[in-house]
Amino acid sequence: MNKKHKYIYILLSAIIATAAIVGCSDIRNATFEETETTVLPIPALLEDSNSDPDVADYELTAQLGSSTFFEDKKTQTMGYNGNFLGPVMIVKRGEQVNMHVKNDLNEDTSVHWHGLKVSGDKDGGPHQIIKPGEIWEPSFVINQPAATLWFHPHVIGSTASQVYYGLAGVMIVEDDVSAELDLPKTYGVDDIPLILQDRSFNSDGSFNYNSNMMDGAIGDTIIVNGAIAPTLEVSQAKMRFRIINGANASNFNLTVDDGVQFYQIASDGGFLESPVLEKSLFISPGERAEIVVDFSRFEKGQTVAMKSGDSDVMYFRIADSQKDDTIIPDELAEIERMKIDSSTPVKRIELDGMGHMVAINGRKFDMERIDDVAELGVIEVWEITSAASMMHSMGHPFHIHGVQFQILSRSSGQLSSNELGWKDTVFVAPGETVKIMVKFEEKGIFMYHCHILEHEEAGMMGQIRVE
Repeated sequence: MNKKHKYIYILLSAIIATAAIVGCSDIRNATFEETETTVLPIPALLEDSNSDPDVADYELTAQLGSSTFFEDKKTQTMGYNGNFLGPVMIVKRGEQVNMHVKNDLNEDTSVHWHGLKVSGDKDGGPHQIIKPGEIWEPSFVINQPAATLWFHPHVIGSTASQVYYGLAGVMIVEDDVSAELDLPKTYGVDDIPLILQDRSFNSDGSFNYNSNMMDGAIGDTIIVNGAIAPTLEVSQAKMRFRIINGANASNFNLTVDDGVQFYQIASDGGFLESPVLEKSLFISPGERAEIVVDFSRFEKGQTVAMKSGDSDVMYFRIADSQKDDTIIPDELAEIERMKIDSSTPVKRIELDGMGHMVAINGRKFDMERIDDVAELGVIEVWEITSAASMMHSMGHPFHIHGVQFQILSRSSGQLSSNELGWKDTVFVAPGETVKIMVKFEEKGIFMYHCHILEHEEAGMMGQIRVE
């Protein structure tokens, strides 16, 4: 892929709708007929300013902005290099990436590379704060398979609000495997990122962000790439969607039209070994998935809905047919499973509490405390339990910085086929224990936490030092 990317912004005809979030009953459930026309923004590609094919230089600026979600109403927002959300960075395995991140906000921020295997001092967690007016310049080499990653703030006390106001973007890692696979891969044409979030609005169009919500900021309006449930015009061909759950706290259970099957080809950390044919996709905060939908089965002019539960998330409008010789491969990538035995170290993580009374293993997060230590290159088993009680019971998306792991087992039953790839975030249902296999390949101090951002900020987070 050509490293010199121009900023693009593809606007396609769209239909506004609102959508429901799994487990939330107060979402507006607009129908197709009730909505007006809007557009789906396709995030711009971030331009690499370095002419060296093996080195990339990218500039990101966290800034204040103003966006229009409703006609004649302005919403104060934040974005990277723009008003809301941010651009897409395409990097490749083996490439040296030099980041130049400027903070033009009036408050501290940071940029965490969610899913990137990088040393602790370059992870962008709460130890790498960027003060207003300052520039943070980490440099790292991409050393992991092709995957859809993302980036967002991770500063104590402001992570949840900054993400809510719009600070998030996508990083796509490419490698030789992704280049050779016969998959849709033309960005903005048949390879589209979908950042799923939800928001609540006041009558004047401003965000109604309530950090005191008991179990995270659940919005009543869905947005996709910063637009309220839009429509994407698609050809009668296969389309690839890189889905990122960028919500503060909401889960999504996605389907396409009335039970239409699609292929999931990748999870958080890259390709699955083989495509998984599915009718629905559950995705919790922080998780990613890549799917391929074949629209050749639909008629020209037909409108197809993507739903979460019973509510519409976005729409696809079928346009003209086009030649499509793409054949989804039976094999996508080789994934070497980690091997464990009776001598493998075991760590136990209990996620407990509600609202602001949350903790990991009975302790709230303390920046001055190292909660655990791991040895570089040593496989560990982590047993993660979401505590349940008669008073309160909920699931938690559990994320570890700086590493990709493999799921070993779920106490609730057999693993799904789409859980057998590389992961950095895993949903742990109420009362469930999920065992994962973890091997750190970078040194430093890393966070592990619930990815309900309000839970993270309330103390459901710990630190591990890898040495």
